[in-house]
Amino acid sequence: MSLRLALLGLLVACGHKPPPVTNPDFSPIATTSSPRGKLYADCLADGVTNQRYGHAQDGSTNVLLFTCTGAPARAFFEGLGSWATKQGSEAKADGKVFRSTNRVRKNLFGVDYCASDGALYECVVTLNVGDFVRQ
Repeated sequence: MSLRLALLGLLVACGHKPPPVTNPDFSPIATTSSPRGKLYADCLADGVTNQRYGHAQDGSTNVLLFTCTGAPARAFFEGLGSWATKQGSEAKADGKVFRSTNRVRKNLFGVDYCASDGALYECVVTLNVGDFVRQ
């Protein structure tokens, strides 16, 4: 009887092998050109130049927020026009029109968005970062 239990234990143990360890791939990520990428780049540059960036955290997720205004924000806001309409990611609140790259579910955390009251334009680009930012 104990030989049967030993064989059963061996069969069960063999069926639950840990996955093999693989080394990470450090090859550069392939990219393609993106006409809309310039909207992000211009907004990021404006935020950096004017020191309008800061850290936010939600649980274990850390992000840096870069805020642009003026011409880069207006271009981004206008660039989001048909996209936001199609995605259902345009909303009105507090006398402003908000357009985001993704639909806002709970709040603006982690969402790239622009807002305008018709005269002033402001956009926020979110960069996902690790815990290093808090050190």
